[in-house]
Amino acid sequence: MKKTAVIFPGQGSQREGMGKDFYESFPAARKLYDEASSVLEVDIAAISFAEEDPRLHLTEYTQPAILANEIVIYTVLREETDFKPEIFAGHSLGEYTALVAAGVLNYADALRIVSKRGQLMQAAFPNGKGAMSAVKLEDLEAKNLPAILSDCDMEIGNLNSRSQIVISGVLENVKAAEARLTSLFSDVEIVPLPVSAPFHSRYMKSIEPEFGDYLRSFSFDKTRASSVLSNFTGSFHEGDTLVDNLIRQISSPVRWTDNMRILHDVCGEIIEAGPGRPLGGFFLREGYDAPPSVVTTRCLKKLQQSRNIKVTA
Repeated sequence: MKKTAVIFPGQGSQREGMGKDFYESFPAARKLYDEASSVLEVDIAAISFAEEDPRLHLTEYTQPAILANEIVIYTVLREETDFKPEIFAGHSLGEYTALVAAGVLNYADALRIVSKRGQLMQAAFPNGKGAMSAVKLEDLEAKNLPAILSDCDMEIGNLNSRSQIVISGVLENVKAAEARLTSLFSDVEIVPLPVSAPFHSRYMKSIEPEFGDYLRSFSFDKTRASSVLSNFTGSFHEGDTLVDNLIRQISSPVRWTDNMRILHDVCGEIIEAGPGRPLGGFFLREGYDAPPSVVTTRCLKKLQQSRNIKVTA
């Protein structure tokens, strides 16, 4: 029998005002935002809801703000509908939200972990000197981009679908790779990502020891890990390798294409929950149906109506 799954996007999906409608509509959302602010001693709601707050795009604040938003949406989704997922997955940062949703990690600890993760990732590389860009091009595997870009000294940070990857590295090297691709392929689409460092590349390797020590100071319910997909391995976590997988995820490619194939094979229903809906686009590019998403309370109401559930907000 097919299972149900919830999936969470990662950094780059943040947007000004995210979560404000949930905060205003649901006591559970207010409680979760208040807890996040208390744990981190910074007003996560204010950063998330402001029209212009530069902290929203600084990694050390972006990561806990997205995680808080996603747990808020997931909690309300559970409370206000009959959706009860059995499988959990997230893209990069979203993998930590998936661990919370699955009961592997508690919310307060996850906030502390992703805040530390963001601080270390930000400090690992000078702000503005690194870059990541999405490359959209049909039939990527046949075009063998790693060989084409072998002398550009950048890396593939995300494997998002058969027609989209993300390149990561020093800003000028990423720009050189973009120019090479544009000159070779008239149909290539390149989108610079709103990130402040070259994540999922060798430039993050230096922070793994410190992050690993920090990560091991927390408790994980590893018996629940097998319901969560790993970006590092591309398959389900195993309890004894969970922490090592999370450490290595920082400097390794996100194997989302592998995660998606498993989701498609084993799940009959998938819902994307978060401040944006990028993962649905990846499903479409892979040739699958895009899962419905819950980004705002309006999305929630539409989902309730589609499931014949009384709208409560």
